[in-house]
Amino acid sequence: MVLHSDYPDLPPVDLPIHEAVLARAADEFGERTALVDGVTGASMSYAALDHSSRRIAAALAETGVGKGEMVALHSPNSIMYPAAFYGVTRTGAAVTTVHTLATAEDFAKQLRDAEARWIITVSPLLGVARQAAERAGGVREIFVCDEASGHRSLREMLACTAPEPVVEIDPVEDVAVLPYSSGTTGTPKGVMLTHRNVATNLAQVEKMVPTLPDERVLAVMPFFHSYGLTALMNAPLRNGSTVIVLPRFDLEQFLTAIEKHRAQAVYVAPPIVLALAKHPAVEGHDLSSVRFVLSAAAPLDARLAQACAERLGVPPLLQAFGMTELSPGSHLVPRGAENVPPGTVGRLLPSTRMRIVDPESGRDVAVGVDGEILIQGPQAMKGYLGRPEETHAMIDAEGWLRTGDVGHVDADGWLYVVDRVKELIKYKGYQVAPADLEAVLLTHDDVADAAVIGVADDAGNELPKAYVVRVPGARVSGDDLIRYVAEQVAPYKKVRSVEFTDTVPRSATGKILRRELRARERSSTAT
Repeated sequence: MVLHSDYPDLPPVDLPIHEAVLARAADEFGERTALVDGVTGASMSYAALDHSSRRIAAALAETGVGKGEMVALHSPNSIMYPAAFYGVTRTGAAVTTVHTLATAEDFAKQLRDAEARWIITVSPLLGVARQAAERAGGVREIFVCDEASGHRSLREMLACTAPEPVVEIDPVEDVAVLPYSSGTTGTPKGVMLTHRNVATNLAQVEKMVPTLPDERVLAVMPFFHSYGLTALMNAPLRNGSTVIVLPRFDLEQFLTAIEKHRAQAVYVAPPIVLALAKHPAVEGHDLSSVRFVLSAAAPLDARLAQACAERLGVPPLLQAFGMTELSPGSHLVPRGAENVPPGTVGRLLPSTRMRIVDPESGRDVAVGVDGEILIQGPQAMKGYLGRPEETHAMIDAEGWLRTGDVGHVDADGWLYVVDRVKELIKYKGYQVAPADLEAVLLTHDDVADAAVIGVADDAGNELPKAYVVRVPGARVSGDDLIRYVAEQVAPYKKVRSVEFTDTVPRSATGKILRRELRARERSSTAT
C-alpha cells in the first residue's frame, strides 16, 4: 500500500541552493542579523552574508574552482561556514562536508573518493587537513576560515575585486553537496544531493515546520551533517531568522547561549533531550525564551520527550525522520499540531510517498505492523558517487529508497520508528529492538545514558546486553536494572546482562555507535 502526504504536492524548486536560500538576503533582510557566534557574540548581517559569499566565490573562481570541481569543507559550526558553503556553490562547484573529528586517513579517503582539489578548514584542524591532503594527493590549496600562517584566509577573500563568476547550474543534475553516509550498511559513500534535492526539501519542510522571520534559532547540531545543514543553516537563513551558532555541544555553553541570546527554536538530538530532562545544570538557567524543541537523527522515547517538555515548560517536542540520502527529511511533526500521539516521528512531507514492507519478502505490511520504511519523493538522492551497484541496491527502478529503518504507521498516518533493520536483535525467532530497551533504561532515575546490543550465546542466540552510564553517585546494580526492564517488557525482550561504562559512543548527531560496542564485546570475549 502506497501512503501519500496529507499536504498538496509542491512544484520542485529548480534553483541553485544559494539562490533558494539567499535570494532575499540583501534586499529584504539587509542589516538584520543572520548569524551570531553563541560564544563570542560576533555577528554577521544578511547583507554581509550575501556579499561575503559572492566575494569568496570570486576569489575561489580566480583560483580555478568551478563547475565540475569539488571543495572539501572541514569546519565546526561558525558564522563563516555558510559564507564558505554558498561561496563554493556560487562557483558551480560542489561541497563535500567533512566530519570535524575525521582522522587524517578517513579524511584522505573522502578526498580521494570525491576527487576534491581544495580544502576549506580552520586553524585548529589544519594539522589533520594537511596530513589528509598529503596522503590523498591532488589537493591544490588549503584555505582557512580564520587565520593561519602560509594559508589564504576566507576573510582576505572578502577584499577580492575579481568579477563574480557567472555559471549555468542545472539544479536537476548538478550536485550541490556531497555528504558521506554509510547508508543502510557498509562503508561511507558520497551521497549526491542535487540543488533540486536540497532546495525542494527546504520547501517541503517549511510547509510543516516554518522558521519565522526574526525567530532566534540555536544551531548546535553540526552543519556538516545534513540535519544541521538543512534545519539550522539553510532553512532559517532562507526566512530571515537569526542563527545562534555553537561550535560543538557543551551543556553549560549550550544552556548559557539559550539564556544569553534568548533562543526560541532549539533543534537537538536525543542525547541533548536526555540532558535537558535530567541534568541538574538545567535548573540554573533561564530557558523561558524557548518556544519549541525539535529532536531528530535518532529514535526518541516518548516518555523522555514528555519529561523534557514538562521540565522546560514547552509544547510537546516535535520529531522528524529522514536520512542523508533524503536531503534529509521525509517526515515531521507539524509545528502547532494538536493531539499528536506520543512517540511519533511525524507525517509525510508534501510530495512524499511511503511504503512499509516486510524486510524478507518485500511485500507491503498492514497498518500497525512493523516493516522496513521505503520513501519516494523529489528529495531522494541522485545516487552514490561512483557506486552504481550500491545505488541500485538502495533505490529501485520505481524510485523507492530503502531507508534501512524499521517502523509502522497508524490508521491516521503517523509514523513510528522502531530501529534499524541491521540493529534488530534476533532472539529465538523474535525480533528485539534495542531502542525499545534503551528507552526503558533511560526512565530509571539512576541511569544517565544507555545502549543495547545483541551478543551471541553458546546456542547461537542473540541476547540483549546493556551498556549503562550511571548518574554520578548512583549505586544501582546490573541485577537491579535487569529486574527493572523485565517488569516492563515481554519476556523475550528483557535485558540479559549489563555492563557499566563511562560513556556511550555516539556520532556527532547523537546516534549510538553500536558497531563500537560490538567491537568492544568481540575484543573482550577474545581475550
